[in-house]
Amino acid sequence: MSADLSTLFTGIRFENPFMLASAPPTESDANIMRAFDAGWGGVVTKTIGLHPVVNVKGPKTKFLRADNNGDRLSMMKRPESTLLASWNWELISDKPLDWWIGKLARIKKAHPTKILVASIMAGSGNDKELHNWQTLTKAAQDEGCDAIELNFSCPHMDRVDMGSNVGKDKVLCSVVTQAVKEVSRVPVWVKLTPATANIVEEAQACFLGGADAVSSSNTFPSLPVIDPQTLDFEMNVEGYVSPGGLGGPAILPLSLAKMAQMTKAFPDGSFSGIGGVSNFDHALCYFLLGCGTVQVCTAAMLDHAIGPNVVKTLITGMSQFMEQRGFASLSDFRGLRRDRVVAHSQIKRPEQFDYRGGYAEEHEGYAATLS
Repeated sequence: MSADLSTLFTGIRFENPFMLASAPPTESDANIMRAFDAGWGGVVTKTIGLHPVVNVKGPKTKFLRADNNGDRLSMMKRPESTLLASWNWELISDKPLDWWIGKLARIKKAHPTKILVASIMAGSGNDKELHNWQTLTKAAQDEGCDAIELNFSCPHMDRVDMGSNVGKDKVLCSVVTQAVKEVSRVPVWVKLTPATANIVEEAQACFLGGADAVSSSNTFPSLPVIDPQTLDFEMNVEGYVSPGGLGGPAILPLSLAKMAQMTKAFPDGSFSGIGGVSNFDHALCYFLLGCGTVQVCTAAMLDHAIGPNVVKTLITGMSQFMEQRGFASLSDFRGLRRDRVVAHSQIKRPEQFDYRGGYAEEHEGYAATLS
């Protein structure tokens, strides 16, 4: 009997748990249609706002590579090098809500069994901005979207009440989520920024606000490297640069650490894992930590823009893994290694040491030494 790759996540039945993340691959209805034809179980649209945005002059995304001998990091494409990361300073969709109306409905009509999630963003500083979140939510669900993903994570928004600036503020996380839940008829996911001291606090605020799931991580704030010949940043506009977002293989371990914090704190919560996934081995890490779906961006961008070969690899890898291990469904192994992540003081020391978490005597707040 072949493995059943379908899964139930926030009450929605997915044909498979692999999704395209909100990013350039999902910036248009044409791309999303191609993605569904390729086999992706779900797609999160490029983040939709009420008003058009203006992106920087010139390239918005580049890819950081390392020479195979390890001597050089550069965004220059060249032989004998290996992809380390993507870097972008792209804003949300430059196509406002009005552009998406009608197109979202046509996508869903053409692919009724695929899962279409609308990523949305507004401000958060006043009642008008909260109403804007509600306007976007109602429009997306009226178009037939299966879920809403709130973008609390974009690392390079200019406004202090948007993007990751919301995701770093527990109160704003909760207030905006509550406002959306007041009008939503579909599940509400929240995409959090990893650029916070304790992501568990923001996740808790979102769940308290009514979030059905948390997605993590978005890209990590970062700068491009400097060219030693020109002394210019490798990504710049007229010599100037602003922090952008680092994604791709380099952030897989970082994103896993953030996800483990949350899935351990909320073992009954629903989570969608993002960051560094290009094959099933990577996706499996997120599933074993407790995620119900996994989202992909960088690998898809480098594979015909929407990842037709990537999704085939993910589906084949998962099928083979489940059949070899005798797992009937994702629920059989979801969270299987979550409890292996523990406080540093709980990692066993040599037998001769009576370890007390770095203190000479037992210290309040530290777990007892493992026997």
